[in-house]
Amino acid sequence: MVFCGDVINRGPAIADCMNLVWELVCEGRATWLRGNHEQALILGLESSPAIGHPELLTMDTYRQLGDGLSHQWLHRLKQLPDVFQGDGWVATHAGFDDSGRPDLNIREPFWEHYNGRYGKVVVGHTPRPTVEFQGQIVMIDTGAVFGGLLTAYCPETESVVQVHGPRAVSVSPAHQQELATGLPC
Repeated sequence: MVFCGDVINRGPAIADCMNLVWELVCEGRATWLRGNHEQALILGLESSPAIGHPELLTMDTYRQLGDGLSHQWLHRLKQLPDVFQGDGWVATHAGFDDSGRPDLNIREPFWEHYNGRYGKVVVGHTPRPTVEFQGQIVMIDTGAVFGGLLTAYCPETESVVQVHGPRAVSVSPAHQQELATGLPC
């Protein structure tokens, strides 16, 4: 199982989510890829104290975990890889830049210039109402935290599994727009 990043910074129980995914990683049952939200927290924590990095104070993860627990997670977050290599496919958080390096914040449709060098590419990053396929790119973020479905995709069988979250989540108008239009978070 590969988590395509942004495991943090959304929802009411971020620490529980982080602990669950980290436990799966430690058991060898999952890989947690670094997303732009994990990267932002790493950069914020390394720029400590928070007073010197005001963006840190706006992050839900930092607010929920507090300074001490956030710093305890720093070492783990810095270990997160940018890419997972499967057999004929890769997973990364958002996509690749023109040189083929993972880009955690890519905003343009990188699949328009993707040359297939890694095979199929599975990404998250940008919530969409449904799973989208663009050539060899599979975009699986269906906005579970915003009330959409939680999606799993198997590159070997091309099967998609989706489940509803345990309860409805209050979705702000801005996040409804993100989910409806596929705008990046």
